[in-house]
Amino acid sequence: MNPFKFSIAQQPSSAVAMLGKNGQAAFLGGGTNLLDLMKEHVASPTELIDITRLDLKSITSSTTGVSLGALAKNTETAQHPLIRKQYPMLSRAILAGASAQIRNMATNGGNLLQRTRCSYFYDITMPCNKRQPGSGCAAMEGFNRMHAIFGWSEQCVAVYPSDMAIALSALRATVNVLQLNGKSRTINFDDFHVLPGNTPDKDNSLKHGELITSIAIPANKMATHSAYVKVRDRNSYAFALVSVAAGMELQDNKILNASISMGGVAHKPWRALKAEQYLKGKAATPENFRKAAEAEMKDAKPLSHNKFKIQMGINTISSALETALKG
Repeated sequence: MNPFKFSIAQQPSSAVAMLGKNGQAAFLGGGTNLLDLMKEHVASPTELIDITRLDLKSITSSTTGVSLGALAKNTETAQHPLIRKQYPMLSRAILAGASAQIRNMATNGGNLLQRTRCSYFYDITMPCNKRQPGSGCAAMEGFNRMHAIFGWSEQCVAVYPSDMAIALSALRATVNVLQLNGKSRTINFDDFHVLPGNTPDKDNSLKHGELITSIAIPANKMATHSAYVKVRDRNSYAFALVSVAAGMELQDNKILNASISMGGVAHKPWRALKAEQYLKGKAATPENFRKAAEAEMKDAKPLSHNKFKIQMGINTISSALETALKG
């Protein structure tokens, strides 16, 4: 780990001002991903700005939904009565990720900002456009079993690792951000993370100096019929091969509205828009769930070692919808 300056922010405004003055600085919340990256020499910020003292830890509800403080811990969020009752999909997704010890440290805002776990990204002896733009993508011709089947480019085939964010995508959340000029802006969750394109080093739409202050989840009628299903190599401490967050609003077994997002398949949470469109207005049956899943996976573009993710995606979408139907 390289030497760095350690600073402490007491207010959100001072935090963004401090970061804005140093293009090589980084915020430090829970640090569960950033410190690993620093130890592996993947990230080398010259300054860490401690934001743990900021008053951004509350979880509150209103008539329009719920607000999650960016510095609320993942464990607190997953176990909060509001979340367990109104957004059980989110609670299940958080509990499916990492270990209890990591969830006790990790923050909601930091969870959204965690970086890919692509082994080539972490191995500084290998070419990686995400770590070093222009160096190449070793995964493209390497062992790419864990990599993307949607939205990848010749520059990068990495996948986004968060479980929590997959549920937030399905719940159609928004991210509230404090800018350097002191004003706030709101980013739709589908626009927060980005596909690699020609800038694979860019994971999200935040600008340097911006600070996530909260995550807003709108009220919905899917709590009774929602699920999070994660397929992985082992039952704990493993990232998803494929995961699915699914929710439905039903009336007399007719699907009024469906919301589905996938993890482990793209550089960002992948909204299964084709599956959602297919299901709208149809009966909630295993046959329709299967057809919706097949419609979504039809455009997948697997790499040399992950063709199995297509069938796995069909099965996982179907399973998540059937689980959601049972309530």
